[in-house]
Amino acid sequence: MNTAQRTPTPEDLDTLSRQLGRPVRDVVEIGARCVCGNPLVATTAPRLGNGIPFPTTYYLTHPVITAAVSRLEAAGVMTEMTARLESDPELAAAYRRAHEEYLAARNEVGRRSGIGEVPEIAGVSAGGMPTRVKCLHVLVGHSLAAGPGVNPLGDEALEGIAEWWTADRCYCAGAWDVAGAAPARDLSRHTRTQGLPADELAAKKARRSGGKESSDAADADAADAVDPRTPGAAGGVES
Repeated sequence: MNTAQRTPTPEDLDTLSRQLGRPVRDVVEIGARCVCGNPLVATTAPRLGNGIPFPTTYYLTHPVITAAVSRLEAAGVMTEMTARLESDPELAAAYRRAHEEYLAARNEVGRRSGIGEVPEIAGVSAGGMPTRVKCLHVLVGHSLAAGPGVNPLGDEALEGIAEWWTADRCYCAGAWDVAGAAPARDLSRHTRTQGLPADELAAKKARRSGGKESSDAADADAADAVDPRTPGAAGGVES
């Protein structure tokens, strides 16, 4: 895609939030689009706005595709793919090249977004690359963003979901809620600890493991709100 197609609009960010059911943050580009123009894949900053390194560059967001890929995962496709990587040197080499391409693409995203390199995740891609398969959603997101011929197992997974989704058709109608305002708060548990200093994280873990978390801390947790900044530059998709 060209620069204009990659650049997320306010409408794109609204759609992504509706697709995921929570506000997106740190989306710096759109990795792939439906034939109708809606986002299929969000490209996430390699370092989130709260400073946390984030290795998953291409985040699959379209509910129809994510549901279809989940069916493959439930059917045991990841185990079969990992076994083939161990027995097929040609496939393993192609998958390693996909890993290297992912790293290069993430560095380029960091450069374009002004974030630069993130040394904490240097050499770490996503989805289990380069030696195993642990998340098909990551591999499919990569294939959609990079195009065919880059990630062999992502391409295979796309072929495997052809019964439910194909790139030549729009499946957006009814796929997510378009009524009312887009989600403005992330109520998932992981947002309560993101960005906390190491000592506070340790204290929270200690309280939880001992079952002694105070009511004050619980109240503070419940009141934690998601960073309200617009996702375009520092607000984003997180797993």
